Order: sequence, then C-alpha cells, then structure tokens
Amino acid sequence: MGRFWSLLFLMVPLVGVLVFVFAASPDSRPLLNYWLPTNVNEYGYVIDDLFMFILYLTGLIFILTGVVLFWILWKYDADHNSEPAKYVHGNHSLEIVWTILPAIILLFIAIFQMDAWAAHKMRRPVLEDGSLKPALAKVMGRQFEWRIRYAGADQQIGTPDDIFVVNNLHVPVDEDVVLQVQSQDVLHSFFLPNMRLKQDLVPGMRQFVWFRPNQEGVFDLACAELCGWGHYKMRGRLIVESREDFDAWLAGAAAEQNQVPVDDGEDE
Repeated sequence: MGRFWSLLFLMVPLVGVLVFVFAASPDSRPLLNYWLPTNVNEYGYVIDDLFMFILYLTGLIFILTGVVLFWILWKYDADHNSEPAKYVHGNHSLEIVWTILPAIILLFIAIFQMDAWAAHKMRRPVLEDGSLKPALAKVMGRQFEWRIRYAGADQQIGTPDDIFVVNNLHVPVDEDVVLQVQSQDVLHSFFLPNMRLKQDLVPGMRQFVWFRPNQEGVFDLACAELCGWGHYKMRGRLIVESREDFDAWLAGAAAEQNQVPVDDGEDE
C-alpha cells in the first residue's frame, strides 16, 4: 500500500505537465481560450518570452522535486525495507546547497528580466526630434470606472477643450500609444491583458504606460486590484481602430460634448 502512494505522488507532476501542454496547444478544444489571451501588442512578446521562460524553469523544478519525492517514498517504504529507521540531527552541507541554489536561480531571473522591465517601464517612445512622445490620453481610475481624457484642438491635456469619455479607450492601430495613468481615490491597477500591460495606480502618483497595437478590435480594460465593493464592475473597453476611424471618432466625440467646461473632479 505504501508504494501505491508513491505512484500517486508521481502522477502529480506527470498529469500537471500534460495539462499545461494540452492547455497551451492551439487545438485543445476543451481548454480553448483558457491559456494566455491573444497578444496584440508589438512589444508584448517580451512579456510572453519572460513568462514562458519562468514557466519552463519552475516546471522543470516541479518535475524534479516530484521525481525525488517518488524515489524516496518508493525506496524507503516500510513494507519493503527491513532496515530500521535512522534519525539524524541535520545536514549542514545539504542546507547550504538548497539555500544557495534558489538564491542563484532568483538572481538569474532578476538579471534576465531586466530587459523586459526596461522595455515596459523605462524606454518610453520618442518623437523624431528625440523628445518623449506626449500622452494620447489621460486615464483616471476611480471607484468604479475609468475616466478618460483626450486633448482637444490645442493638443494639450488639461485645458478646457479636452474631450471626456468613460470606460471606452480608443487608440489608433500600428502606432506607439502613450497613456498617462492615475488614481483619484484608492489603489487601482490599469490592466490591458491583450497588450501584456499592467500598472498599479497609487493616489497622488502620475505614471506613464505605452504599447503599440498591431491588430484592430475590441479588447478588455480591467482593474486588477481589489479596490472596493464595486471592483467587479470596473471594466472598460479598449477599441483599437485605424488612424482615420480614430480621428473621426475623436472629432465626433468633440462635437457631441457639451461645450460648457467639464469638471471631472480631478485635481490638476
């Protein structure tokens, strides 16, 4: 009976790996769309590559520890081992090894991910003259909606001719999009899963995010931080469209907007 349990423990890493492989397969009908959402960001491959590298690394460790556990249970099963149990106080060499190895792995991951961090947090797109590309819109998270503010005719955000929308973020395709993101009240997290983009928002902090959509369509805009009782409904839409359609939408939104200056409740 003891060795039956060792075989059962061996099935854990084997079945786990098979489920992951099956889920990642494009032909896995029962688990279709349960893997990563479609990446439509030109820079999103950096995040995907980092994710898959860590998944393979931790998966390998998971398999090895499962096999070692199986071997120990099988070899030292009481029903098939006549040797008496031996009690030891500890093994300093073994403790040093399993302390240093994880430290080396974590240090390697920290160095390996530096390029991904720089691409998504430091290398903001620039214009032809070398200056930083200005924000296309300002996105303000508040309980429980996304307030989005586009520049008006003067091309400056924060002036009376700004264009205000709620929850529907329009951006042009095949262009670098820079957004200014903030929180008005509590902790929020600006999350575009199809863009591989997530940024925690802290009240009082002004931050910038950027991406380059390469496919038109409508995608999720979510809050990935538990921000209160209405967190479940803090969901918007990211509409990626051609530059012509975007300009037409922006002009239409400006024409429909009440010309009386809008007070969106933000502190400038």
